[in-house]
Amino acid sequence: MTQLRNVSLIGAPTDVGAGARGASMGPEAMRVAGLAEALRARGVDVVDRGNLAGPSNPWLPPVDGYRHLDEVVAWNRTVHEAVYAELKTGRLPIMLGGDHCLGLGSISAVARHCRDTGKKLRVLWLDAHADFNTSALTPSGNIHGMPVACLCGFGPQQLIEIGGQVPAINPKWIRQIGIRSVDEGERRLVHEQDLEVFDMRFIDEMGMRHAMELALATLDDNTHLHVSFDVDFLDPVMAPGVGTTVNGGPTYREAHLCMEMIHDTGRMASMDLVELNPALDERNKTALVAVDLIESLFGKSTLMRK
Repeated sequence: MTQLRNVSLIGAPTDVGAGARGASMGPEAMRVAGLAEALRARGVDVVDRGNLAGPSNPWLPPVDGYRHLDEVVAWNRTVHEAVYAELKTGRLPIMLGGDHCLGLGSISAVARHCRDTGKKLRVLWLDAHADFNTSALTPSGNIHGMPVACLCGFGPQQLIEIGGQVPAINPKWIRQIGIRSVDEGERRLVHEQDLEVFDMRFIDEMGMRHAMELALATLDDNTHLHVSFDVDFLDPVMAPGVGTTVNGGPTYREAHLCMEMIHDTGRMASMDLVELNPALDERNKTALVAVDLIESLFGKSTLMRK
C-alpha cells in the first residue's frame, strides 16, 4: 500500500482553545514557509482549500471549567465537516491549526470515515502534553488541553458528540509520543484509560526507533493512520514558536526518524499540524522546521539506501 498522494490543505485559523493568542496565524505561517510547494516538489497533488471561518476569540475567563466552549464547539463542527468531506473524496486532509482543540473535530471526522469504510483507526499523538484533561482536572479551562479526553468520551456533551458517536474513538487506538508535561489528575485518568504513552523517559531509555516500532506495530492494509502533530512535540531549541514550550523534546534527527518511520508504513491518510504560534516565533523558524518534517512524512529522506 502506498500513501495517498492527493493532499488537501485546510486552514483553521483560531486560538479559541489556547492559553496564548497567536496560533490563529499558524496556517498562514505554514503557507509562507512553503508547505504546498515543498509537497508538490515531492510529486504530491496539493489543493489548498483556504481557511475555514468561525467565531472570533472572545478572550474570556472559563465558565463551569471551560473557556470559550461555544466558540470551540463551532470551530470543531466546521473542521469536522471539512475534513470529512475531503476523506469522502479520497484525498488526504492536512488540517492546519490553530490550537490543538481542533484535533477533536479532525479526528472525530476520521473516526466517522473509518466507520463508513470499515477501516481500523490508529492515531499518533505527537505532543509534549497528553491533552487528557477534563473541566474537573484542568487548572486553566483551556480546551486545547482536553481533545483526547473528549474524543474518548470525557467532556461536555456538545463536544463529545460532534462525530455522531460517543465516544468517537477507543483509547486503545491512540499512541502518544514525546509526552513530558502531564498534570497530576490528568496522569491518573490516562492510567485509568490505559493510554499507550511513549514519553520522553521511554524515548531516552529505548530510543525513538523502538518507540516508533511499538507505536506503529500491528498496522495492516485496513488501517487508517492519522498523525496529530502538535509543534510543541519538538524541543523548543528548534521550535520556539509555540505557546506551551516544554524543554527536553525530541532532537532534530529523532523527530525526522519519527516522520520517516511513519512514511515507511505507507498508511498515513490524514494529519493535523497545530499550535504553531508565529507571534512567538523567530523569523518563521518553527514553520520552516515543520515543513521540513512534513516533507519527511511524504518521503524525503537523508538515507542513501536503495
